[in-house]
Amino acid sequence: MSIHKIENFPQSSTPCKIPTKPASNYRVFSPLTTDYFVKKGEKSFPALSQNLKNGRNVVQTLYILDRIQENKTGDASKLYPELSRYNRTKNAEIQTFLAGIYRKTQVPDAFGPLVAMLIQNALNPPKSYFDPNEEIGGAIVSYFR
Repeated sequence: MSIHKIENFPQSSTPCKIPTKPASNYRVFSPLTTDYFVKKGEKSFPALSQNLKNGRNVVQTLYILDRIQENKTGDASKLYPELSRYNRTKNAEIQTFLAGIYRKTQVPDAFGPLVAMLIQNALNPPKSYFDPNEEIGGAIVSYFR
């Protein structure tokens, strides 16, 4: 039995197709950016508010607000006026993170929009790898506790 070196293996005339990366059900954000804003807590609210008003990096901003609320370095309910701009969105990622924030903050005015999002998604299911209905439903249930 002989062992062939790599250069002795036959070469293909057509390049190998690299499979495309399938869509994932999670997002990855810069840990440096996230940690910076989370450590600043409520002092970072003006910058985060501007992002929400301008529609820049909305999903990342919502993630940061969720982490701020989770780490108890600030009260994300103070930004409800800016958050409420996205209550009618059809973007599954925004709905998921927004419902997570509402679940933690328990803003009374957010209950109606959560129910509306759930009904909207039941009538027109989002075509996304995110399942916002799971988070929305969990947020609605947490309001009943």
